[in-house]
Amino acid sequence: MNLASQSGDAGGSQLLFANFNQDNTSLAVGTKSGYKFFSLSSVDKLEQIYECNRVGPCCGGPRCRSSSASPVSLHSQAQIPSVLPMTDANDGDRLHTVELNQPKRSTADTEDVCIVERLFSSSLVAIVSLKAPRKLKVCHFKKGTEICNYSYSNTILAVKLNRQRLIVCLEESLYIHNIRDMKVLHTIRETPPNPSGLCALSISNDNCYLAYPGSATIGEVQVFDTVNLRAANMIPAHDSPLAALAFDATGTKLATASEKGTVIRVFSIPEGQKLFEFRRGVKRCVSICSLAFSMDSLYLSASSNTETVHIFKLETQKEKYVPAEEPTTWGGYLGKVLMASTTYLPSQVTEMFTQGRAFATVRLPFCGHKNICALAVIQKIPRLLVAAADGYLYMYNLDPQEGGECTLMKQHRLDGSTEPPNEILEQGSHDRPLVAQTYSAAVSKGYCEEQGAVGGVGLDDDLSDLRLEEDNEQPPLILETE
Repeated sequence: MNLASQSGDAGGSQLLFANFNQDNTSLAVGTKSGYKFFSLSSVDKLEQIYECNRVGPCCGGPRCRSSSASPVSLHSQAQIPSVLPMTDANDGDRLHTVELNQPKRSTADTEDVCIVERLFSSSLVAIVSLKAPRKLKVCHFKKGTEICNYSYSNTILAVKLNRQRLIVCLEESLYIHNIRDMKVLHTIRETPPNPSGLCALSISNDNCYLAYPGSATIGEVQVFDTVNLRAANMIPAHDSPLAALAFDATGTKLATASEKGTVIRVFSIPEGQKLFEFRRGVKRCVSICSLAFSMDSLYLSASSNTETVHIFKLETQKEKYVPAEEPTTWGGYLGKVLMASTTYLPSQVTEMFTQGRAFATVRLPFCGHKNICALAVIQKIPRLLVAAADGYLYMYNLDPQEGGECTLMKQHRLDGSTEPPNEILEQGSHDRPLVAQTYSAAVSKGYCEEQGAVGGVGLDDDLSDLRLEEDNEQPPLILETE
C-alpha cells in the first residue's frame, strides 16, 4: 500500500510503501532512502533479509545488504541491446521503450521508493520511485542486476505480480505484461478514473484474473481474464464507488468494499454470484484500507482508518447451523420474532439481519493511519499482521475456533531498530497452537516454513524457472535476437 501521502504525519516515519508478498511470507517496505525485505517466519524477531539504500538503477552495491547473499555485482552478465522498442497490438502508434541492464546512472531511481513488489519468495522485484514515478524497474535483487525498465505516459499507481503476469496500473489504463519476457501482451485503455490505483490480481495460475473498478460513481467491478486476454464479467458489487478489492489464493473468490465502508461482500469468480455479505458496522462510514483472505480462504480481514480490524469467517448458514432451541429469556423471544419478521420487513432492514458479523476483532494502538493487513500462519499459529504508516508491524494471534478479540503478541519497527523491552508484549501463554488439525492441514498446502509458500492452492508445482532464491539462478527473462 502506498503510504506516501501520509508519510509526513506518521510520527516521523520514513515509510512510503508497505506490502506483503503473495503468500504472506515476507514484507516489502519502501522508504525515502531505498527499500527493504523482511522475513515473516518468526514472531519474536523481524529478520531483515535485504536492504537497498541509495545505490542507483541496479539493486546491488556497497550499501545493499542481504543476510543470505554475498555482495553483488552491478554489471550485467549478458550483452543485451540497450534499447528495445516494444509495442502491443492494441497500442497503435504508442511506443513503449524498455531499457535492459543499463550501467549505473544516478541514485534517484532507488530513493523515495513508493512501490516495491516481490514475486513470492523469489529475487524478482518491481520498483517505482517518487523521483521517477512513470518508470518501472524490474530487478533481480540478489544478483544486483536490472532486468529491464519501462516508461509510461502517466504516473504508475500500482504494480501487481503473479507467476504469469505483471500488471501496471495507471489512472486510466492497465498494462498486462508477460512476466517471462516482460513484453506487453495487452493494454486496457480508457478505464474509469482510478486515482488510487485500485486493482487486484489473483495469484492462481488456473484462475489468473484481474479486477478493477468499472465505474467512478458506483461500485462496479470489472473482471478480466489475463491469460486469454478478454473480459470475464462485470459485477455490480456496491452502490457507492469501490474502495478495496482482494482475491483469495484460488482466484475463485473476490472480496469487495465501497467507499461507504459498512458492508463487505464476497463474490464467486468468474460467475459473479454473491457468496457472503458481512457488516463491518452501522454507526459510521469509514475508509477501508485493505482486505485480505487467509491462504485457505476460510477467513477474511478488513482494516480501515479506525482502530478496529474485523476478521470474518467464510462459512455458509448450513455449516454453522445449530438445532434451534426454544428461547428461555425475553431477549431470546424478541430475537426469534425479529428473525421471523424479515419475510415482510423492507429489504434494507432484512439485509441487516442476514448479514454476517465479525468472527474476531483487533484493537490497534492507533487511529487514522493508512495500513495493510494480512492473515498468515507463522510458527504453525494463525496470525493477523498489520503494517502501518506509523512505521510499525503489529502481530496478533487469531483463535480460529473461538474468534473474539485477538491478542497483540509483538510489534516491530520497520526501520530495523529494536523496541525497548517494556514496549513489546512478551511471548506468553497465548502463543500456543490454536488451530485444529483440519485448519493446519489446509494451510500447509500453501505454506512451508523453510522455503515459504510453494505456490498456494491451485498453483502449479513446476515453476522452478521463476524461483530465484539461488544466486546462480538466471532471471526469468527470455530474449530472442536475430
